[in-house]
Formats: sequence, structure tokens, C-alpha cells
Amino acid sequence: MNVSTPVLEISALTKHYGGVRALDGVSFAIAPGELLALIGPNGAGKSTCFNIVNGQLRPDAGEVRLKGRDITGLAPRRIARLGVGRTFQVASVFGSMTVRENVQMALIAARGQVFRLWAPAHRMAREEALALLQQTGMAAQAERPAATLAYGDVKRLELSMALAGDPGLLLMDEPTAGMSGEERQAMIALVRSLTRARDLAVLFTEHAMDVVFGHADRVVVLARGRLIANGSVEEVRNDPAVRAAYLGGVTPAASEAP
Repeated sequence: MNVSTPVLEISALTKHYGGVRALDGVSFAIAPGELLALIGPNGAGKSTCFNIVNGQLRPDAGEVRLKGRDITGLAPRRIARLGVGRTFQVASVFGSMTVRENVQMALIAARGQVFRLWAPAHRMAREEALALLQQTGMAAQAERPAATLAYGDVKRLELSMALAGDPGLLLMDEPTAGMSGEERQAMIALVRSLTRARDLAVLFTEHAMDVVFGHADRVVVLARGRLIANGSVEEVRNDPAVRAAYLGGVTPAASEAP
């Protein structure tokens, strides 16, 4: 992990909704190969932060830099083309298409080939799609309709699609939501493996503390729009401000999920 060259730098990010400060001067960075958890209670500002990085919201103040480039306020599609992928809390795939076809469409879109209608889509990026599915453990289900997948496999498919643009930064909104304990561990272990193999920076939100404390390299904690902690798992678990604001005043066990 090379902490001297951040993939993402957030500086003094601020966003108001009327008199409410959803983000209040938040700053942190993430390095290549780092799995960074962004946690906090409901209303802490996590979604606002994600949506600003992704370009869906404009900040009132502050700056977002991707590999040194200012991307503050750029459109989501442009940010994606610069190397930012995203998965969502509720996974969305094309149920009528096969697993492979979903990834092919993501690859075609990432390359800006959507309007090349004269080229049969089913032939485009086929091998690349299969290679991505191999990386996420979905190759054996490549020809299954996406609508028939179990939920955990839908999440893996969505991850495959998010990787289609070969991002340097991946934003994951509760990647293990709706999964059993065993599925959660398998999913986050896969993400961790991909993070290392691709030298990928991953910023993720998560409510399952077994996932956060068991796998994150570092944890950033927001409360009422402000950053109250930024450190290792152990530093955050033992931080009095975190316990008071987020974890009910007690040091959580790794299996606890507030």
C-alpha cells in the first residue's frame, strides 16, 4: 500500500441542506491497494460524501481529487470514465440478460461503444467479460439469466460490472447488505483480494461491524457531518468519541452490527 500517492483526496468537503450540515469540513485520503471503511450512524453524511465523490451532488465547499486531478462537481459519467466504479446497496442488473451479457454491456458502455449499433453486441467484449467473471467467481454461471441468481451472486455480478471500466477507485455502498454471515465474509474477502491484485482503492460503507473490523485496512467515522475518527480498526474501536457517538458508549466486539 503506497500511502504517498493517494488515489482519492477529499479536502474540507462541506454540504448544507437548508440549516443542516450534512458534511462539515470532512477531509481524508485513500491509497492504492487500500480497503477503507466509511462508517457512522444514520444521518452521519456517508451517502452525501459518496454522492459528491461520484458526481451526483455538488459540494458547497471543499475539493475532491482523483490521482491529483480536481474532479469536484464533474458529471457522474465523466467521473466514471476517469476511473471511478460504484456498486449500490440494492444491486441492479438486467434480469432478462445472461450474467455474461450484463458484463458485456458494462464493458461496451465503459468503452463508449453503446451507439455502435452495426456491431453485434453479443460478440463484443465476450472474452473480457468471461475474464472478469472468472475473477469474481461467477464464470460457471456466465450463461444463466441474471434473474435466476441468488442475491449474493447478484452482488458478485454487480461487482463484475463495476470493474468493467478498470477503475482505480471503487465506491461500494453496503456491499454485504442482505447477506448471511457466511455470504458477507465471502464477499468482503473477494473484494479484499481484488483490492490487492488490482492495486485498487476501495471506499465502502457498511453497517455490519464484523465486516468492517475483520477486513478494513483503515476506518473513517462520521457523526453529524463531521469526521470524528480516522485510523486503524483498533484505534477506532477504542476511540471514546466513536463509542459515544456511534457505538452506544461501549467498545464493540468484532461480531456486533449496530
